[in-house]
Parts: sequence; C-alpha cells; structure tokens
Amino acid sequence: MKIRAAVIKKAGQPFEIETLDLAAPGEGEVLVRIGAAGICHSDWHIREGTTEHPLPVVAGHEGAGIVEAVGAGVGSLRQGDQVALSWAPSCGSCFYCGKGRPALCETWQGPLWAGTMLDGSTRLSLAGEPVYHYCGLACFAEHAVVSAASCVPLDHEVPLEVAAMIGCAVTTGLGAVMNTAQVVGGSSVAVYGMGGVGLSILAGARLAGAEPLIAVDRYDTKLDMARSFGATHVFKADESTLNGILEATARRGADYVFEAVGSPEVQEACLHAVRPGGKLVLVGLSPMGSETDFPGSIITRQEKTVLGSYYGSCDPHRDFPLYAKLYLEGTLKLDSLVSKTYALEDINIAYSDMLEGTVARGAIVF
Repeated sequence: MKIRAAVIKKAGQPFEIETLDLAAPGEGEVLVRIGAAGICHSDWHIREGTTEHPLPVVAGHEGAGIVEAVGAGVGSLRQGDQVALSWAPSCGSCFYCGKGRPALCETWQGPLWAGTMLDGSTRLSLAGEPVYHYCGLACFAEHAVVSAASCVPLDHEVPLEVAAMIGCAVTTGLGAVMNTAQVVGGSSVAVYGMGGVGLSILAGARLAGAEPLIAVDRYDTKLDMARSFGATHVFKADESTLNGILEATARRGADYVFEAVGSPEVQEACLHAVRPGGKLVLVGLSPMGSETDFPGSIITRQEKTVLGSYYGSCDPHRDFPLYAKLYLEGTLKLDSLVSKTYALEDINIAYSDMLEGTVARGAIVF
C-alpha cells in the first residue's frame, strides 16, 4: 500500500514528506493506522545525527493507533483494537526478559538499531530501495507495520494523543519514579527538564506522595505547566538553581533528583542537587559519544547513588494498562500533556517549537 511519511534522508537536513510503499504485515506483525505520534527529542537526535542510525529512516517512536490487519501467527490482537506502541518490544525468553527487564531484551536489540523488523528486512521502501524503521515503529506515517510485541491494547476511551504519550513520555517518566527509583512518600524530588518526560516524572512523584516537588527548566511556559502537574517549587535553570533547591530542602539537597534533558552538563549539575545518601536518576538520553564527568570522591564520601533509567525500567504490557487505568479514573492527569497538535506536513515546525521551548510536548495527529 502507499502511505505518506516523514523521512530523514540525511543527518542535519529537515524531514521530507514522501509517499512510500508499505508491505503487508509478515508473521507476528500487524498493520496499524496511526492516530497520533509524539514529538520527542529522541527522534531529533536521529535527524541531527547525534544518534547513529541507518538512513533513510521514518522516525517516530511514540505512537498509538488502530489495528487494521494482522499477520500470520498473531492471536493476541484483532482488527479494530486500539493500541499504544512500545518502542522496546521483547521476546519474553532471553536473559533480560527472564530477569523481568523486557526493555533490555537481547533478541530485539540488533534489529532495532539496524532499523529493521525481526527478520532483518524492512517493510518500507521508496522507489524500490529500503527505508528503515526507527525503534521498529516508524510512526511518523499514516500507517505502520510493527511487531505484535510492540502493541499494547488500551481502552478506546483513552484519546489517541494520550495513548501515544503513554507509549513513551508517560511510561519513561512514571516508570523512572515507580520502577527505577522507587520513590517513597514524603521524599523530596527535583526534576530538571519540563518536557513530556519531566512532567510525567512530576506526575509520578506526586502519585508517590513526594513533597516538595521541585521543577527546573529554562522556559517560563514549561514551568507554568509544571505547576499544573504538581510542582510546589519552580526554578529557572541558571546560576541560582542549586541554591533554590537547597533552600527548599533544608540546605541538604533533594532525596531524588531526576535529569530529563539528556545533557552531560545538566547531569553534572544535578549531582550537586542530590543530598548525601540520595539518588540521581538519569532519564534523558544524551548524545552518543558524549561523556559525563562525575566526581568519584563526592559520590563515595556522600554516598550518592547514580542510576540509569531506560524507558522507565518498564514492562509495557504491565505498565501501559496501569497508566491508562489511572488516567480514566482521574488519578493521573494527562490531557494537558499534549500542548499542541500538528499535521504531518508541519513536522519541521513542530520540532522548531520543541527546540524553542514553546511546547512541552507536541503531537502529530492524523
């Protein structure tokens, strides 16, 4: 079938809207009509070349839609199912899946970074030449063929824009709080970066009963959103940030500090905001090849713990339905997470808005 998609042909150049050929789903795969796809910084890393990936590629890894067809051997999904898409499919049988860490699945690591499906081939092509899939999803497109393992059915009452956010930002943020750090009630939490992931971290910390909830960002518009997600203190990211956090935490620093920017410089600054005995959780993806310089003497003498949180240490088939349930119950407020929507043709504008800080989380809607 013919589909329209946003294609990255060369690093450093804008997305191009192309008409591509999309093959039918193979064994264990499904065809999904994309309803919404989030504007996330991880895709920008592909566009800029700071994350290495085969090109040309259809990016988009935060999406949701409706199943239109299923391939051979798929018994868990039916035509008409609404699904949130997971960018970390799992096999269920490798070493890490057996350890309860499906986001680290060994079976899928190779194909995901190669931009292919599990069999090593692509379902996308342009003029007979392969076009690669980012994260096995490629959902900056009208339709996508994805592994059934990437699809998590959700109630149709969940809006597609919200379902898409559950597929990445919400799960990455809430999971960092609940699964990776396991924040306990009454703890102080500081979050650097108020994009979709940072706001979701705030929401998770609020659910966990943490207080104070401290938000840090460069942009006033994002700090305003942070207040609506439960922040009790907001600080502009500048030379006074650390002192503000210390003042809010009896001069000790926060029990938990989350970095949701993906900047080595910000990561290094975050360590100083952690109290002795506290935890720094790195959630943002920094560019490939970059390095973060942490002083080992401070980590040792002050017993600070540095944790990495990849996709919120999640199990998508467990966590997506939980977050959807909390949303439908009204416990988890997600409607304002998507602050602006765009047509596919406006994807370059959407990324400009993201970089300028005028939008916390945008979404392409179809």
